[in-house]
This record gives sequence, structure tokens and C-alpha cells, in this order.
Amino acid sequence: MLGETSSKNPRISHVSISTGDICSEFGSSSDFANYTVHVPPTPDNNPAPLHIALQDIDTGSSYKDDDLDQTELRISEEEDALLYKVSQPLTRVVKISPIIIALYRILIFVRIVALCLFLFWRVKHKNEKAVWLWLLSVICEFWFAFSWLIDQIPRLYPVNHATDTEALKARFESPNPNNPTGKSDLPGIDVFVSTADAEKEPPLVTANTILSILSVDYPVEKLSCYLSDDGGSLLTFEAMAEAASFAKIWVPFCRKHKVEPRNPESYFGLKKDPYKGKVRHDFVRERRYVKRGYEEFKVRVNALSHSIRRRSDAFNSKEEIKALEKWKNWKVKVEEDQVKEPRPAIVAPKATWMSDGTHWPGTWTVPCQNHSRGDHASIIQVLLDPPQDEPDNERGCEGSALDFEGVDTRLPMFVYVSREKRPSYDHNKKAGAMNALVRASAIMSNGPFILNLDCDHYVYNSIAFRDGICFMMDQDGDRVCYVQFPQRFEGIDPSDRYANKNTVFFDINLRALDGIQGPMYVGTGCLFRRTALYGFDPPDVPVETEPSGGCCCCFPQEKKRSPATVASQPAYYVDVEEEDQFDVNLIRKHFGSSSMLVSSVKVAEFQGKPLAMGHSSIRGRPPGSLTCGREPLDAAAMSEAVNVISCWYEDKTEWGISVGWVYGSVTEDVVTGFRMHEKGWRSFYCVTEPDAFRGSAPINLTDRLHQVLRWATGSVEIFFSRNNAIVAGRKLKFLQRISYVNVGIYPFTSIFILTYCFLPPFSLFSGQFVVDSLDPAFLIYLLTISLSLCGLAVLEVKWSGISLEEWWRNEQFWLIGGTSAHLVAVLQGFLKVIAGIEISFTLTSKSSGDDEDDEFADLYLFKWTSLMILPLTIIILNIVAILFAFCRTVFSDIPQWSNLVGGTFFAVWVLVHMYPFAKGLMGRRGRTPTIVYVWSGLIAICISLLYVTIKNSELNGGSFQLT
Repeated sequence: MLGETSSKNPRISHVSISTGDICSEFGSSSDFANYTVHVPPTPDNNPAPLHIALQDIDTGSSYKDDDLDQTELRISEEEDALLYKVSQPLTRVVKISPIIIALYRILIFVRIVALCLFLFWRVKHKNEKAVWLWLLSVICEFWFAFSWLIDQIPRLYPVNHATDTEALKARFESPNPNNPTGKSDLPGIDVFVSTADAEKEPPLVTANTILSILSVDYPVEKLSCYLSDDGGSLLTFEAMAEAASFAKIWVPFCRKHKVEPRNPESYFGLKKDPYKGKVRHDFVRERRYVKRGYEEFKVRVNALSHSIRRRSDAFNSKEEIKALEKWKNWKVKVEEDQVKEPRPAIVAPKATWMSDGTHWPGTWTVPCQNHSRGDHASIIQVLLDPPQDEPDNERGCEGSALDFEGVDTRLPMFVYVSREKRPSYDHNKKAGAMNALVRASAIMSNGPFILNLDCDHYVYNSIAFRDGICFMMDQDGDRVCYVQFPQRFEGIDPSDRYANKNTVFFDINLRALDGIQGPMYVGTGCLFRRTALYGFDPPDVPVETEPSGGCCCCFPQEKKRSPATVASQPAYYVDVEEEDQFDVNLIRKHFGSSSMLVSSVKVAEFQGKPLAMGHSSIRGRPPGSLTCGREPLDAAAMSEAVNVISCWYEDKTEWGISVGWVYGSVTEDVVTGFRMHEKGWRSFYCVTEPDAFRGSAPINLTDRLHQVLRWATGSVEIFFSRNNAIVAGRKLKFLQRISYVNVGIYPFTSIFILTYCFLPPFSLFSGQFVVDSLDPAFLIYLLTISLSLCGLAVLEVKWSGISLEEWWRNEQFWLIGGTSAHLVAVLQGFLKVIAGIEISFTLTSKSSGDDEDDEFADLYLFKWTSLMILPLTIIILNIVAILFAFCRTVFSDIPQWSNLVGGTFFAVWVLVHMYPFAKGLMGRRGRTPTIVYVWSGLIAICISLLYVTIKNSELNGGSFQLT
């Protein structure tokens, strides 16, 4: 039955530097002592013709093709078509309508002119009756104009890029003179998945992400998957072992029937007809079988927590009995023989036990020394061995239930990694975990490209990896540091009340940056070039005479090298006579003491090159150079992989400074991408149809505010650090610099937003307005600015593909976030700069709500947070001010309707933007939490006391005098 494990469980190789070398056959206690890993060769790391290509690089040609010079062949029509396809570019620019772009730029110019005239008019026409009100409003308006300008200017050159995966297949996977068998010549990809808390990030969600990665449409031998468990949880580990076992039927099933998406939870939850378009007669039977297997897999994963606890209790009870017996024996010896021996412990530690009867080397359920979240050994577990070099498509699976004959049943390598943690070290959160994976993967698989995903972001489009590789392998692809995919989310309410989809950012801002130097790195769904992460400069960048902090200072440069070669070429380009000048200390300063890691750098750089074609052949690699296998991975390499993820390895190195993910910021993703752009690298934005990846996002108001707080806090950190784009180098393009400046500045807009939201109540209570009177010029300027903004929104909707509702939700949450999370982020940033107080954040929960019948139950869950105080105050003040001003004007002898209309207009503008926040406070069916009533009462009392302090107030000609 499918619920039972197969006769051969996935072998799990475990290496630990703290508790000794331990290895186990999962679920077996007989042979866990044998931990040597033998890995079948794959063509990712050690291509046979590597030395030939490196030898010929200085001659201006990376390979020799003598056959074409010796004979002339008559090419058939099929061969001609293939050659034509091979010569086609892998990517192309899909231009946006020139009319739309022209109108868009004209409107931007019109709005800039209108803003300048409006601000000039505002400064010139001072409101003498309320100078303080006029001054505050003018300061805010100047800042809003500046903030809008630096946000809008980088959007001048939006573009769309498309990929040609058929051309990629023809170029890298079709028979040709250099590759007669048509074996895949694509480069390897290492996929990194990160998780840190098994409670907030359920293992079942992570397992589904892993299954979607293992089943992607990419050469199996070129793909490796690494899971970083920063919590060191046995629950996560055993869930991944279950996922590796279930993958043996899920992955071949996906390949055979070409199902989409390849996340089993999403696939079996599709509401559309799953049998539409399926013509194989065995699809219905096999789908039912696999679905039943997945349901049993879910039951096992969800029961792991209970089974681990029950197993540990049983083993701990035995250990306690043994400890008690040992103490009794000691007591007898002391009483009878008067032997002075150390007293044994009566109580055994509450350990967490693996199924093979050994202690789990990671975090225990009951933490103790060497087994807590911040204090445990490093662990590397090979859950799925690397596949053999040739396809395995001649066998079935599970007897006769599933027929996989003719289907490649190999699985990519899958490795569980938990880096070492000790209390005396700063582990640098997610960035440190990613850098540990970079080093471990460099020794185990060394894919020249790295794709990182959050544990809740699964592969929705099985050919997305090929789309990303198109950018890397295209002409001049060696200048591309990363390819960023947009983030798409599931489980969000249809109205997207709190702008969780972030469509304005992903479909407007990032798409516009794609026309300059490329999109920012946003933390997940990003395909990196490994050498770019290592801190190298891109090709065609002049070599500086003095080291600039990059990795090129580690390796001596060729004196007579052409400017068209890699500027940061490391040691593998050094001539033999220059080897004596090789500075080993500089290498260790950057990459650490691992010789295996250092030697893997040159291989990754070579494998990441596009094919040598035409005029770009000087920087390319020979066709067919990645079709050969590699040497098996031995125990020494596994031990070295464990060594490089130890907590001390990064000491006195450049990891986190100029190598790998950058440390020192909550938003390490933006900083890491910024460092690459600062060196002159180019990035691309890859929008696929269907979406490449999908994930989850917090739809609850409280969780959303805390998420925005974390992002804004990171931006403030960037502003006060050396990563501020204002002081960046000359290789960063001007408009790209402006966009990065905006990243660091936007949280400070909250100060002016908060001030502007309080201006309407001040105006209505005082009976004054920001202008002396509603002058026609003021109204014309205001109308022009508003209409131009609406026009820009319509045009952005046209060229980006988002809806007007999504654009409006973004505007609403801009005000909500500006009066809550952004302001707190600014305060935290000042505290860190002035007082040195470190900023901490809470991991966003990926678990769903308790109400399984309501998909959007979390939307109505109310959790009070101090971030809600200011928005709630603003709402109440504006409502009370409108009512107060209306009553005063109606009962006044000389009513000032212009001041009432002006103040009410701006107060309504604030309230309309605050509507989603107010709706979130009401919960389901308008049930208002008690805390809202409490704060409303406190604010009302404050307003009443303020009114009582007004002495000699009288309604005289509509003026309301405060003394």
C-alpha cells in the first residue's frame, strides 16, 4: 500500500562536527554507522574539456572547429531550420505601445510643471490668518512633490522581456557536431529553500515546495535542491524525508502526464476539471492512486510532531531507568566498599530521538546545552542521492499500480542542511543561512546558478527555470548577475484589502527598472549567477589599479588582458610563471580556508558562461563542454561541506561583506542586489505566463503591518549605512541610483503624511484653512495635479496589466502604512544610529487560519498592536472635526463655508484612504473589538478636555478663537 514506505528508504547521510560522525538509514537501526556517500557522476562540476577551454581563452578563441575548415557539407532543410533556431536570440524585448509611453512621459512632465507652479503659488500666497497651518502644509507639500518625483522618474523606460525556450532547447539539447547525442549542455542550478521555524512555517508547506522543485522541467542531473533549516528541527527533517520518499511517485507522475502546477497540494486542490486535455488511458487511474498516496503522505507529516514526542518519551523513559539503576549501583558501592566515585546523574536529559535510536544533533523539544535553537551542531543529510548520468526509464513503480515505462524516474539531489550555531556567534539570520548554503553547495554540486525560494513559494510553472536560464545563456548573458521573477500570492481575499499582492511594486516599479539596469532583488524567486554572489566584477569592466573591495584583489591579473574578458578573473587565468606570486592569505581572507571551496570558483565561472558563438566567442565556453560526468563525491568532500557551514568558518573573511549575501540589514535582499548593481552588473525581470512561482502572504491586518514595518526598518537601515545609493560608485546608472535612493527615503515620508493627516482636524477645529480663501488659481492647480495623477494611473494600468482597483488599494495602504509602520521604522532607525539599539523582527507566519471552512478566516482575525494607535486616532479626530465644524458653521451668524468645504474635503480624503483600516478593525460582520471602544473613549475624553480649556470662545463671524 502506498502508505507504507518502500523497501529501500532514502539513505540519509548525516555528518556532525559536534557529536561525531553519525549516519543512519532512515527508519532502520542496523546500518546507521555507515555514512560514506558515493555520488554518481553528473556533468555540473567537472567537465572533461575544462582545461582545454581555459587554455585557449587568451588566444581569443575558446575552441577550435577544424572540421568546418576541412569540408563543406550540404545542409538539409531540417538541419538548416535547426541552425536557424540555434542562432536565434534566447530573449527579446517586447515593446510597449509608443503612443502609451509618449503620453505617459508627457503627463509626467505636465505634472512636474503643475507641481512647480503650485508650490510657487503656495509660497507666494501666505495665509496670514493661520501662518502655522500654512507653513506646515507647504513643508509637507514640498516633500510630497520630491517623494513623488524620485518615485516616478525611474518609471520613464518600462519594458517587457520575453524568452524563447524552444531556441534554448535547440541550442543546448539538440544533436550537433560538438554534441552528437544531443545530451543536455545546460548549466547546473542549485535551488536554495530556507526555513527557520517549524511552527510558523509548517513542514507540509515546505514539503510541497520541495516536491514542486524536484519535478521541474529541467535536466535531472543538472538540478540540486538544498533545504536550510535554521531551526535545526527534527520535525522539519523527518517531513523532508517523507517528501523525498513520496517524490519517487510524484515526480515521474508529473513528467509522464505533464501536470501543472507540480505542487501536489495546489494540483489536487484545483477547481477546474483535472481530466481536460488528458488523452492517456491510464491517467485517471494513476491520478487517483497518487492522490490517495498524497493524502496518506499528509497524514504522516501532520502526525510527525506527535510521533516524535511519543518516540522521545519512550526512549527518555528507558534512559531514566538506566540512570536510576546506575545511581543505585553507585550507592551500593559507596555504602559497602566505601569507594569514592563521582555521583552519577539521577535524571537523564530530555533528549529528542531519531527513529534509529540516536540523539537528534539539532534542536531538542526540551532545549539544553548543545541542543537549542541557537546552540547546536552542523548537519548535512543527503535525502536523495545525485542521479546517475543516463536516464532511468525502463521500470515501473510500486508493482503494477503505476506504469512509468519510458519515463525518466531519476530524482534530483536533495540535501537537508542545518548550519552550526553557538551562543557566542552572530549568525546573521537568513543572510548567514544563505551563505552557508552557498559554501556547502559549492563543494557538493557547484551549480553555476543559484535559485533561492522561501519555503512557502513553490514552482507554479515547471519551465520557469528554463526561462531564467535564457537570460543567462543569451548573448552578453555573462553580464547578468541575477534574474528576478515577480512574486505572486495565493489565498488573498478577492478585494485585496491591504494591498498584499503589491502589484504596483512588482508590475510597475520593477518592470520599469528592467529598462534601466534591472530590477532590485526582492528576497525570493531570484536566479543568481554564483560568481556574482562571490563578489566578482562583470565583464568589460576596467580593472582598477587599487583593490576596491571586490574579490579580484585575491587573484593576480593578467597584465596583457583584453578589456573584453572578465575583469575579475581569478587564479585559473594565472600564467605558470606567475603562480609564485599567488597570495594564499588574500584568498583565505575572502573565501575562507577551504581549498575545495576556492578551487570550485573557477569551475563555476566557466560553466556559467554562454556558448561561444560568433563575436562573443572570446567570452564563451565550448559547445558540449557540460555533457560529461563528474567524479563521485566522497566522504572527504562531505566532511569539508560540514566544515564550511560551521559557525567559525566566516571569521576574518569577506563573507557577508563583499562575498555572498550582505550582513547588517533586515532587508539583506535589497542590499545584496544593490552591491551587484554598484559593481556594474545587469539584472533582468522575467514575467512568465503562467506565473513562475506562487506563495502565501499575510492577509491579516496585524501581520501585514508588521511585515511592512520590517521592510521599512530595513530601508531606514540602508539610508544610514554605506549602502545608501547617494554615495554609490560611478557604475550605478543615474535612474537606477534614484530608485535605490527612494528605497532608503520612502519611510521618512511618514513624518509628513502624519502631519498632513492631522491638518484637516486642526483646520476644522480652528475655523481656518491652509489657504486664505479658495482662490480659483488654487483650485485649478489642485484639479490639474489630481487629473494628471489619475491619467498616469490609467496609463500605468495599460502598460503594466494591473487593475485600477489594485492601484487604488496600493494608494490606500500607502497612507495606512505611512501613519503606522513607516513612522515606527524611522524611530527604530534613529534609535539604532544614535543609541546602538539593535532591531529585531518577528518571522511572518505561513500557517493558515484555524477555520478550514473559510479560506479567508485570517482576514477577520483581530490582533491588537500598538501600530494601530495613530491610524485609529486620525480616523476619530477627522470624524469628530467634521461634525464639530459643520455644527459650528450651521449655527454661525456669518458662516465660513469655504473653510468648511476645504477642511472637510481633505478630511474625507484621509478617511477614504483609511477605509480598509477601519474595516479591518470591525472584524467579521462588523464586530468591533473592545480595545477599539477603549481607545475611542480615551481620544474622545482628550478632545473634550481640550475643548474645556478653550476660554472665551465664541462664534463670531465664523472665526473660532483659541486662547
